[in-house]
Amino acid sequence: MQKDLTSLLRDPNLIPSEKQNLLSEITAQTETLGMPCYVVGGFVRDLLLGQPINDLDIVVEGDAIALGKSLVEKYGGNLTPHYKFHTAIWDLPSSFNLYPSSLDLITARSETYSQPGALPTIKPSTIEDDLRRRDFTINAMAIRLDGSHFGELLDPLNGQADLEEKAIRVLHPRSFIDDPTRIFRAVRYEQRYSFILHSSSFTLISPESLAVIQTLSGERIRHELDLIFEEDNSHQMIVRLGELDVFKWIHPELRAFNGEYSDFLEMDTSLDVPASRTTMGYMLWLMDLSEAAILSIARRLNFSSDLTHSVWGASQLKKSLPFLVNSKPSVWAFALEKLPLLSIYAVYLVSGEKALLDYLSFWRHVKSHTTGDDLKARGLEPGPRYGEILTKLRAAWLDGEVNSEKEEKELLNRLL
Repeated sequence: MQKDLTSLLRDPNLIPSEKQNLLSEITAQTETLGMPCYVVGGFVRDLLLGQPINDLDIVVEGDAIALGKSLVEKYGGNLTPHYKFHTAIWDLPSSFNLYPSSLDLITARSETYSQPGALPTIKPSTIEDDLRRRDFTINAMAIRLDGSHFGELLDPLNGQADLEEKAIRVLHPRSFIDDPTRIFRAVRYEQRYSFILHSSSFTLISPESLAVIQTLSGERIRHELDLIFEEDNSHQMIVRLGELDVFKWIHPELRAFNGEYSDFLEMDTSLDVPASRTTMGYMLWLMDLSEAAILSIARRLNFSSDLTHSVWGASQLKKSLPFLVNSKPSVWAFALEKLPLLSIYAVYLVSGEKALLDYLSFWRHVKSHTTGDDLKARGLEPGPRYGEILTKLRAAWLDGEVNSEKEEKELLNRLL
């Protein structure tokens, strides 16, 4: 495996040359400081699967904050230290030309949990202790990078064997009780890689471990759901969470994801509508619930005001469609213009109502040529009358009653 890992670490198809250069610079610095250096977790898992590397987690046996400070001193960028956790975030200088443009630096540590669902108590330790604190065996492997140890695999929990067997396995019987967000991550890996949750771990998703979800903050749960909606197989992941009876422990009003909406998570990029898979995911999931349920779930999951407005707007629009059908374009435009564009697009996807697409494509861009300055120049005193006139002019354009600037001026003369 030594030879294979060495070649994989130098494969530009798996690790772009920019990332390889960054790893070399970090490793050189850790050698100067006398700190053994490792890549861990998702990096190792994906490398062994022969998949391109996205995660880049650096763990040192030593002091990650001291390493970060030395890297900033030598290469530039900014460092955000987290002394409580013995970690740091290095905002990379632009010269590294990498995305994402920040990197987590982690001190090898052990963790203990004072109570189920609580954040862990941390103290610096060895790389083996660091691996034993992780969620699944396939994420509990490390590759050493420094000096003559380059390419050495550390796999104390047989993660490579589970990787070959396509098995998701937790590290100890209380894993899901200590941290029930691991249930969400287990589902993500299971569906992403077409793996199976090992029977010994499946039985640990019990009423006892599920009940701990109620104690988690909304932010922690929403973070896990956000990550799911960013995945290609997010619909299958949400379905799987439902099969595991997770939803009722998050909020009693949560329901299964409507399978008829599963193809709508991918957006038509030709439309000038801000794209967000997470926002779209929540809208498709929640729009058919009652207004009270949506607002209650939004509070439980600590939604931002924008996300709450988007989900609420989609729900209200879907419910009001029967009252808008066969209306004039101006009625549609004035009813829609205060709603988020993505909410309108989501309702178009699930309803197929052509007027919504017309609004997104054309009607929202229709404006009158006349402005407030023009009305002032015509001697009209500023006030509510301005808005009334400009609204009527825009409606005339939308409804085809005005088709040229000359016709608009004629209508304006009549209105004045």
